Amino acid sequence: MMGMPFLRFVPSKWRLTAKVLPFVALILSLKFLANRYGVEFLTMSPLMGAIISANVFLIGFLVSGVLGDYKESERLPGELACCLEAMADEGSIVLANTKSPKAKAFIDDLDCLINLLFAWFDKKERTGTVFRALSHLNTHFLAFEPLTQANFIVRMKQEQSAIRRIITRIHTIRETSFNQAGYAIAEIISVILCVGLIFTHISPYHESVFFVAFISFLLIYMVFFVKDLDNPFEYYADAPVVDNIPLKPLMEIQARLKDVVQG
Repeated sequence: MMGMPFLRFVPSKWRLTAKVLPFVALILSLKFLANRYGVEFLTMSPLMGAIISANVFLIGFLVSGVLGDYKESERLPGELACCLEAMADEGSIVLANTKSPKAKAFIDDLDCLINLLFAWFDKKERTGTVFRALSHLNTHFLAFEPLTQANFIVRMKQEQSAIRRIITRIHTIRETSFNQAGYAIAEIISVILCVGLIFTHISPYHESVFFVAFISFLLIYMVFFVKDLDNPFEYYADAPVVDNIPLKPLMEIQARLKDVVQG
């Protein structure tokens, strides 16, 4: 995480907490100074509780919005791996039947495509490059025409089309936010509430420290949580806060491809 390199040493489930704690410490420091110099000019009002409840409701709305994309994202790497493996199966059948170097070249290109996908997930390659690599597979399909049945080639073309759809969906989830205006109002209200708590007189002082720390932690945590949950494919970050969708299915299909080539 840019600006917080220590997060990479924190267990993944505690990274968001570690990211929020410095902000809470800053707010508590300002609260201490406000109390010490007597500038707590606000009084605790029921309206403060109503505003906090409204903000929590708004954040809950944002969470429910991004959660749908997150649940969908959990399926995408597995579906991508299944499409690639289905194409590899057809290529391995041709390779076993004909021993043609064209079939081996096809499997080698599938392996290169998987490596390209890993680089794409890390944002080291552009989406257009992935699409060009997918289109390059068409040359292999043409070469397979005298080597296999037409319905096998049709199946591979269908899997190729499915891969395009999956990559397009992942690109959309990664590059767009659920609701920028919703994020903005949630952030504005959270900042105003935290500033208001700093200058609100709550007696006794130790209770004010507890409530200011707890409320500010909750508000800041949830704002960061929603924004991080909005992109479950943030593999390119140094220390992603929310767990990313695992790419283990792609790693497994790549290992199986190597076994096919070596076999």
